[in-house]
Amino acid sequence: MEISTQAPPRVVHLELHTYDLQAASRFYADMLGWHTKRIASPWGDYHALIVGDGLDGGVVECGTRQARWLPYVAVDRIHPATERAQTLGATVLLGPNEGPTGWRSVLSTPTGGEIALWQQKR
Repeated sequence: MEISTQAPPRVVHLELHTYDLQAASRFYADMLGWHTKRIASPWGDYHALIVGDGLDGGVVECGTRQARWLPYVAVDRIHPATERAQTLGATVLLGPNEGPTGWRSVLSTPTGGEIALWQQKR
């Protein structure tokens, strides 16, 4: 087995999906000092989450009944990384999709967890 000398991909963004954006934002500010900044978008309000130490995040209000965190992991190339996840048994919930600052895909792991892959625009 070949051992990689490269560092493993790192989490670069944490996104909370919740049914109550205001309450969630207040809780994390009061408990951890994480501040949010409202960003208006065509899809609704998004609160950028200032976590610190080079990690950013966000809080999204959506129809979820139970709040959940979605970690974004940096990858060099979104399409091959998404395909590799599929060969390992992941289900693609959102195929590679380009946004203003990069590409993302969202996966459900074979054990039911969710993770997003992120390729930064260069």
